[in-house]
Amino acid sequence: MDKNKTNSQRALRLGNEPVGSLLLKFSIPAIVGMMVNALYNIVDRIFIGRGVNSIAIGGVYLGMPMMLILMAFSMLVGIGGNTLVSIRLGENNKDEADKIASNSLMLLIIIGVSLGILGNLFLEPLLRAFGASDSNIGYSMDYMRVILLGAPFQAIGFGMNNFIRGEGNPKIAMMTMLIGAILNMILDPLFIFVFKMGVQGAAIATIISQFISAMWVLRYFFTGSSILDLKKEYLKLKLEYVKKIFGNGFAPFSMQIAASMVTALYNTNLQIHGGDLATSSMGVINSVAMMVLMPVFGINQGSQPIMGYNFGARQYDRVKKTLLYASLMATAITTSGFLIVQFFPEAIILLFTGSEGAQSGLLPIAVPGIKTLLFMFPIVGFQIVSTSYFQATGKPKQAMLLSLSRQVLVLIPALLILPPLLGLRGVWMAGPLADFTASLITAILVFHSIKNLN
Repeated sequence: MDKNKTNSQRALRLGNEPVGSLLLKFSIPAIVGMMVNALYNIVDRIFIGRGVNSIAIGGVYLGMPMMLILMAFSMLVGIGGNTLVSIRLGENNKDEADKIASNSLMLLIIIGVSLGILGNLFLEPLLRAFGASDSNIGYSMDYMRVILLGAPFQAIGFGMNNFIRGEGNPKIAMMTMLIGAILNMILDPLFIFVFKMGVQGAAIATIISQFISAMWVLRYFFTGSSILDLKKEYLKLKLEYVKKIFGNGFAPFSMQIAASMVTALYNTNLQIHGGDLATSSMGVINSVAMMVLMPVFGINQGSQPIMGYNFGARQYDRVKKTLLYASLMATAITTSGFLIVQFFPEAIILLFTGSEGAQSGLLPIAVPGIKTLLFMFPIVGFQIVSTSYFQATGKPKQAMLLSLSRQVLVLIPALLILPPLLGLRGVWMAGPLADFTASLITAILVFHSIKNLN
């Protein structure tokens, strides 16, 4: 069977196969991939907590705003470009899809190199602004200097993987994440425990893994496995495509940038009202939240090409079904995570720190923190999936509003008001308040959009 026929069948199944089974086929590999990919940071923190100390977990977590910025730019191009590519494939306009994908690759390379250089130039003042203290900034500097060297690899691997999934090949997209994450889990103990390199060792393990993932992705596109053809002449940036890519990717980009700002604000409040142990507690809590939310992001990635293709093909009933099934799946996952956190918080915290967590005084801070901060998780899944719906159907303004509603409209004001009044408890309470408000706004917008989707 020739490449064109195979690729045509791969694309057409987005519009023909039953929505439920199709969503599972696309989402399960993405969920597995995202879960394993989350282990990049989580495994680092577990090995650092057990191989260095609890304060080092906080030091590594202080670099999270910068890592979120790197991911934001990868999503700006990767998700923005893939949204356009999915719609163009649905319209049977492959040539323009090739041009958009090629421009996206060039943008990711330029952005990755630029952020890596700028981040290292201004690393210490940035970390101070993000809440670093004299006792943990050394750990953070050692970790982030290495991580920033790998920024181009992260941008290519994470950004271009969206196109592999978007053209109807979720298993290969899953393999991209599995290869990097499994390699990271193997290298982490080697560099931390055998070579005694501490947090620098964890960072080296991460960028080696990201490099291998990026090479895997490029191999896929340049060896004839892809529907898309990344041609040399298409790599030259065209303003028309760049504007469209940025426009469609601006919602997830804004969400990640806002998340970076929120993380920095969290760190500052944690340092003021709870000290280094509160920051380290947040590092653990953030890891747990990632493990719960990454499957939801996997559902997002699985549902987006289905909704985008069928929206382009004007099969609106399939778009609605995809949103419904994706929302139900996401809610089941976040509710399960909520129950585990509420019933077994101590066991979760000690997984990261071992007995040192209890001895250092981390446990009494982290347990009420994790139970309070993740209290509204049962309704978070719906809110995340609905944002992806607006993005996949080419409605960037609504997607941006929903992306920013939690972080900017509610969470930032809550973090400015509640901690001065309630101390550390106010820091933990800001999250669930924002989750509830954002979900309410989301429900109203989705109801009106679905009503008019004909």
